[in-house]
Amino acid sequence: MLMSKHSRFLTILFIIMLTAALLSGCSQNQSEKSPDTSQPAKADETIKIGTIGPLTGNIATYGLSTKNGVEIAVEEFNQNGGINGKPIKLISEDTRGEQTEAANAASKLIEQDKVVAIVGGVISSETLTAGPIANDAKVVMISSSSTAAGVPEIGDYIFRNCLSDEVQAIQLAEYAVKELGLKKFAIMFTNNDYGLSLKEAFEAKAKELAGITAIETYNDGEKDFRAQLTKIKGTNPDALYIAGYYTEAAKIAQQAKDQGLNVQILGADGFYSPVLLELGGDAVEGAVFTAGFFTDDPSENTQNFVKVYKEKFNSEPDMFAAQAYDATMILLTAIKNTDGKGGEALQQEMAKTKDFPGITGNTSFTDVGDAIKDIIILKVEDGKFTKLR
Repeated sequence: MLMSKHSRFLTILFIIMLTAALLSGCSQNQSEKSPDTSQPAKADETIKIGTIGPLTGNIATYGLSTKNGVEIAVEEFNQNGGINGKPIKLISEDTRGEQTEAANAASKLIEQDKVVAIVGGVISSETLTAGPIANDAKVVMISSSSTAAGVPEIGDYIFRNCLSDEVQAIQLAEYAVKELGLKKFAIMFTNNDYGLSLKEAFEAKAKELAGITAIETYNDGEKDFRAQLTKIKGTNPDALYIAGYYTEAAKIAQQAKDQGLNVQILGADGFYSPVLLELGGDAVEGAVFTAGFFTDDPSENTQNFVKVYKEKFNSEPDMFAAQAYDATMILLTAIKNTDGKGGEALQQEMAKTKDFPGITGNTSFTDVGDAIKDIIILKVEDGKFTKLR
């Protein structure tokens, strides 16, 4: 009987000790597996925005300038506390200027990187391809240089802060006829959305006010334009409107001069880069073109930007860099006002933008997200850009 009681006592003691050990083990395992909630998750520590544009390939200069302008804006915001204390992280994707790559880049930024918004694309064809992807995902996208017709109409989440092709081409045609006294125009345009939009708008207004003698096309990256220029020379125009970018424009101007085609060279905002002067030399002297930015603007904000850009990149900023800087500042200001939220809240905040004071002038948006801005007309004089209007 005594033995039985002693056995029961030992059994109960063993059960108690075993239970305590099991509870201790469970408690330790739970402690090891439980997340540390005293620190915020890393994903919450940064606000991600993306860029898409050509960083390699034939038109990489446009994408690199754009990326540089975005970087300066992001750094400036981060130096001033980011988005309400949260730093901004920039993720840039290379499109090589190709539509398929632009679509892939937008999808990656949205689905994998979970960006709040995107600055881009750089050229119109990129934005026309990537824009619908961003719009369907309700991710705000703002392009600083896609000027083709139809970009703002992609959807409510797509904005741009650059001059449309239609507006700048029409105003330059009016200026050429009324202020420069030109009457006969030839047109050369690059075979993409940008060139076609400029060509159609300039052609329509020039026909209304004066006359068109010839229209020729070319491709980006082309180097020999003598065949097109020979045809144009035979029509005896007063001016040649080049609807394209500065690399080809400089070569066209050189070859026109070599063939004795002495005409007024006209162009759009794609002309505005120091590369035009470097490649074109005397052949681009006197060229007149539209622009959305002027490096020598005396305003304090513009000169501060130029100074920072030169110090950081050892070169002078072009229109692509300046407009990208303004686009990013508009975007980050809107993100700050939503306390880092994207989606519908950010879209509505962007739509409210009115007279935003940027280095490319004040910017407001139309009901479809298109830019309302002043147009600048520049001229090459003594190997430098000067402002006509």
